[in-house]
Parts: sequence; C-alpha cells; structure tokens
Amino acid sequence: MFKRLPGDEARNLVTTTPDTAVVFRPAVIRTPAILTLIIFTWRILTGCVRLVWRHPVATLLTSTPVALTLVYGWQTALLLLAPIPTGLLAWAFTDRLSFTRMIGLRLLAWWRLTWIYRRHWQPVMIVSGLGRHLWGRDYLPRLGKLTCTAWADLVTVRMLKGQSVKDWADRLDHLAQGFGAASCRVAVTRGGHLQLTFPRTDPLAVPLAALPLPEAPTVGPVEIGKQEDGRPWLLKVHGTHVLVAGATGAGKGSIIWSTIRGLLPAVQAGLVEIWALDPKLMELSYGHALFGNRYAATPDECADLLDQAVNVMQNRAARFAGLQRSHTPTEQDPFVLVVVDEVAFLTAYQSDRELRRRISAALATLTTQGRAVGIGVLAALQDPRKEVMNIRNLFPDKIALRLDESEQVDMVLGDGARDRGALADHISPVPELGAGVGYVRLETSPDPIRVRSAYVSDSDIRDMAATFAAGKDAA
Repeated sequence: MFKRLPGDEARNLVTTTPDTAVVFRPAVIRTPAILTLIIFTWRILTGCVRLVWRHPVATLLTSTPVALTLVYGWQTALLLLAPIPTGLLAWAFTDRLSFTRMIGLRLLAWWRLTWIYRRHWQPVMIVSGLGRHLWGRDYLPRLGKLTCTAWADLVTVRMLKGQSVKDWADRLDHLAQGFGAASCRVAVTRGGHLQLTFPRTDPLAVPLAALPLPEAPTVGPVEIGKQEDGRPWLLKVHGTHVLVAGATGAGKGSIIWSTIRGLLPAVQAGLVEIWALDPKLMELSYGHALFGNRYAATPDECADLLDQAVNVMQNRAARFAGLQRSHTPTEQDPFVLVVVDEVAFLTAYQSDRELRRRISAALATLTTQGRAVGIGVLAALQDPRKEVMNIRNLFPDKIALRLDESEQVDMVLGDGARDRGALADHISPVPELGAGVGYVRLETSPDPIRVRSAYVSDSDIRDMAATFAAGKDAA
C-alpha cells in the first residue's frame, strides 16, 4: 500500500506501478513581468547599499574619480587627484612602518578578504561540513571582519546556531588547506563568535640570541623570548609553578637558562634565590658557581635540598599566618625558585623507593603550598605521561616544546589544547628551526600561545657564572 501524499501532490502522480519510481510533474508558475522587474530592481538596490556599507573606503576611492570626471572633465580630475598617490608613495618611502600599519595592512586585508576568503567561503564550509546545503539553500557560518597582521590573517566568524567550538577545532586541517594556509588556530572571542588565525609567515623561524641582562632587578615576569605576534615572551615565575615538557633537543635548557639569566640581577640584589637540581649533570652544571651550596646532583643531595625548601616554606607559612596572604620579595624573605632539570630522573626512574617517595612528597608539597609564600618550581621533563609525572596537574602554567606524539600535547597543556592549534608534535626536529619553539598555556587563559625562547650558549653561561659569582656589576 502507498502512503497518502500530503496536499494536492497526489494529482501530479504519473504512475504508481510498484516496479517504477514515483515521478512528479514539475510545477510551473507564471510570474508577471512587473513582479520580476521589481524583484530584480530591489536586489540591485540592496546590493549597492550592502556594498557601500561593507566597503565605504573602497567605494569612496572608486566613485570619487568618476564623479570628478563627470563634473569637471578628466583633465581637472587628474590634476586634483594626482597629489594623493604621490603623497602615498612619499609616505611609503619615508616611513615604511607607519605606512604598512595604517594603509598597507588594510589594503592587504581587503584584498585577501575579497579574493581568498569570500571567494572560497561557500565551498570550504560545505565540503568541510561546517555548512549545510538543505532543500536547495546553503546555511553557512557568517564571515566577519578580517584583520591582517605582519604574520597572519585574523578572521572573525559567527557560528551557526547549534555549533560548538569543537566542531571547528576538529576541522582545522580542512580550513587551513581550503584557504591555502600552513595551519589554522581557533579561539573564542565571545558567545557564538570565533577568531580563526591563518599564519602567512613564520616569525619564529630564526633562532634568537641570548637576551641582554635586565638593567634593574626584577622578579618577573621575565623576558625569555618572543611570541608569534612579535611581542616579548614574558614568563611569570613568582606566584606560580611552571612545567616544561619536550623531547630530547627540543630546547628545555633554553627556557631554563633564559629564566635564570633574567633573574640574575635580582639574585645579586638579594631578592631571589635559585636552587638547582641537576640529576643529569649536563645542563645546570655549567653554571654551578651561580647556585653556590644550593646545587644538587645526586639523588640523595636532591632529596635533601627539596626537604630544605619544604622547611623554608613551612617556616614562612607559620610567620605569614594571619598577617599576609601573598609574598613580596625582600632580602629577608627572597623569592626561591627551585629549578629541576629532568624531574623524571628523581621520580619515575629513581630505583631507591625511599628516595623516590621523599622527592615526590617534597615536590607535591611545594607545588600545592609554595607559591603563596614565595616558593616556585620550574621543572623540565621529556615524558609527560601520568605514570612518569603524576603531579603535572599541580603546575598552573605549562609549556609544550616539540613532542613525539599528538596525544602528549593534551597531556601537557590540558584537554583540547591540540584541537585549538597547539601542534607541538609538528615542530621541526631540526635545531635551527624548532629548538626552543613551543606552546604556552597559562592558568588564566585556555588558548595556547606559540613562542620561541632565546638560546643561551655555553659561553654565555660561563660569562654569567664568572660575572655574578665574583659579585661584579652586571652592567
């Protein structure tokens, strides 16, 4: 039995033979010519208004020469308009930076929005599954404003109703390939609105030399490198704990030594103490003279030094109780930064069970109670698995350098970090290209930031040790 068709469609049936498909006659509606002209005229007017509203500057630049030519003739129009391109060329040659910022990037944004994003928006959205084609109509996310920086395109998008950020995070590869970019990252700006970042160049492709020593003592944030947008990378160490994870040769030492280098004037002023744990005897031993008797290498020495840090923390907590809730570095109570290179050597890979228990308990105590009284931990490791580092979630700020597997990115930076564009497993293993490059996820922001730390060479470390160990002026 056939189901009853709704409305009057049953009369349009050509056949109901079970062996053949049901065919309908196409409905032909004769539209009056005047109605067609009205609709056509309305579409032209609304298109013109939309064009002027979206591109006022381009419309003005195009219409002004035409209007002057019609009113005054082409000779007068040319005479009036000639100083404008001449002045722009003079501006471009005399002050290229301001011209690029005010004019060049705006023209680039208009061109890329028109020629790349709007032209390919519909097919990319439909093919990637972010848009829908239903009953002959396309339902697409709305393309918003495009802002060009020196290195990337920042595209604002209004999602379709019912979409989530994960829908876009799962299709970052489709978006990057669809718009001809090397990668894509997504960030939430406000409810229902996203910002897509499409890099055009890589400003972190060139290694960074060691940064100059700070002129004044500072406890932080410490400048240790550069962010992808060109701004300095300031690492907060006072009032937090930092975990650095990366494969062999990823540049963990660059972050550690850049941080120490930025704190040396404060160390000389008595506002900071750096306690170093170097179980590998390969990284921190170059600057042994900088740490004095607060340097440990063997597991027994490391356990004793961590116990001393716990005692300092507990004594401060007893003195601060009821008086202050945050720490201000002074010569009597300096900020103590405990630096641990390859923490897994002291925890998961330590054969002595008692030492492993002492070290793990001390690190857990420091990371849970230390930052309020001015004790910070900067730890580095290669393997971020939970069985290797079971207290990794106690570090508020995390840095992921080059990693071997995609799953390790979320282990270090938290769930969803890789979906938001933290492709730490795609960082180049070539030292000149990838050493020191990583992604930072701060306690206050879920969006990863791509950064590169400065490289502190062995000669730089020896100069630092000779200068500050002798008590000389850093200047």
